[in-house]
Amino acid sequence: MIVNSARFVVSNSDAAKCPSEVRHEYAFIGRSNVGKSSLINMLTGRKGLAMTSATPGKTMLINHFLVNDSWYIVDLPGYGYARRGKDSRIELRNMIESYILGRPQMTNLFLLIDSRHEPQKIDLEFMEWLGENEVPFSIVFTKLDKMGPNAGKDKVAAYCAALLEQWEELPPVFMTSSEDGRGREALLDYIDELNKLPLVTDEVTEQ
Repeated sequence: MIVNSARFVVSNSDAAKCPSEVRHEYAFIGRSNVGKSSLINMLTGRKGLAMTSATPGKTMLINHFLVNDSWYIVDLPGYGYARRGKDSRIELRNMIESYILGRPQMTNLFLLIDSRHEPQKIDLEFMEWLGENEVPFSIVFTKLDKMGPNAGKDKVAAYCAALLEQWEELPPVFMTSSEDGRGREALLDYIDELNKLPLVTDEVTEQ
């Protein structure tokens, strides 16, 4: 897929106020500082589209970006940032869950994992929650450029092997780097294939 245009549309804290159009949406989520904004910028080829920050936990809203005037990238708040207060963490969790479970336009959730780390409890629990709620998702390993090619592949293989101890099969897995563009074509091609599928909301709209 060639990305010809990408623009910011809206930010909000209420899933019910997200754009009303019947378009495919691809949400990106992960622990704070996993490289989410950088990945979105890399995918769209727009360096400053999603604001990046050295401060973890900066994204606090649901951000919609319209790509090629036909589908949305959705930047969801990061989870697991310990310095947030309890009330703030609960508020963000409710915001995230209401979008993921209540947004019929969400075609796929891309869960970002820092490839340098061992499996983290918070990520594993989140994947389990996604599975229990039958949420379609893919795993996107980030920051592969921070390791040598063999080390990166070994890390990802070990992570996937650990997941298979609990899961019968894995969702689609992607290996990426926002620095060198690794995985961009594979992710965009996957989105392109999903864009060809009809949305359930199409049926609702036509009634």
